[in-house]
Amino acid sequence: MIQLSHNAQWVLLSTFILGIAAGVVGCFAYWKRQSLMSDALSHAALPGVVIGFMAAGVKSLPAMIAGAAISALLGAALIQGIRSSSRVKEDAAMGIILSVFFGLGIMLLTLVNRMGGGNQSGLDSFIFGQAASMVRQDVWIMTALALLVLMVAAVGFKEWKLFLFDSAFGGGLGLSVRWMNGLYVFVLVLVIVIGIQSVGVILMSALLIIPPVSARYWTNSFAGMVVLSGLLGGGAGMLGTLISTMGKGWPTGPFIVLVASGLFLVSLFFGTRKGLLIVQLEQRSQRRRLTRASIDMRSLKEEYSHEL
Repeated sequence: MIQLSHNAQWVLLSTFILGIAAGVVGCFAYWKRQSLMSDALSHAALPGVVIGFMAAGVKSLPAMIAGAAISALLGAALIQGIRSSSRVKEDAAMGIILSVFFGLGIMLLTLVNRMGGGNQSGLDSFIFGQAASMVRQDVWIMTALALLVLMVAAVGFKEWKLFLFDSAFGGGLGLSVRWMNGLYVFVLVLVIVIGIQSVGVILMSALLIIPPVSARYWTNSFAGMVVLSGLLGGGAGMLGTLISTMGKGWPTGPFIVLVASGLFLVSLFFGTRKGLLIVQLEQRSQRRRLTRASIDMRSLKEEYSHEL
């Protein structure tokens, strides 16, 4: 049995709650057809992390989260601005912002690492994630913000359904679509910035995309999908973190993504809603029914022809 330190247990709890929050918000992005937005904003957060470190002078999680949030929100605003003021499509705008901001972040990271003591900053862990580097204060901040995201999702669940499935009807009932869109971007950015230390800016989008896609193979209910996606994300976060503690210096993010990918493969093959195995069994059963119907029809024709 694996013996975990007290701090490792807190890290395990934080990645579990982070995975739940990412799975829930990922469902919103899935039904809004903006799964790529999470990838663009997670990469756009990297320059803010480095600038937050440079402004604070030390590795301060609140300062770096604030910088990451501002940078990601700026990226979201630029994506919207490019899409609305030019002929560039939304996916192309996301690709532009993703590339430019991530390149800027890598450039700033290189400059910081060349500064005196900069190579000891540990900012490289924000690329692929390193939950083991978090202290108790970091865990408390991440957990509190993740719980805030879950509370926002739960309290306004009816409004979220209107916004995602029929925003025009919701607007007719008095729902502010612009306000809901701003809230959607806010919770998406919040999940990204609290997860980049444990999962990393490159792989954070996977934790937002894979659990909802996996949950879709098990249920047709939106509420059921949100709950299941949260559980799959939380399970992937906890199990991936647990595996990363078995080795010295193993990055947390890749293991979380690998576990989430394994859960996706299970869902893809064995999911009760259009899983590959279920589809094959249904097709085989349908072919058998058609074959029997064809045989019965042929028998009836033969009997009818004999009677004539």
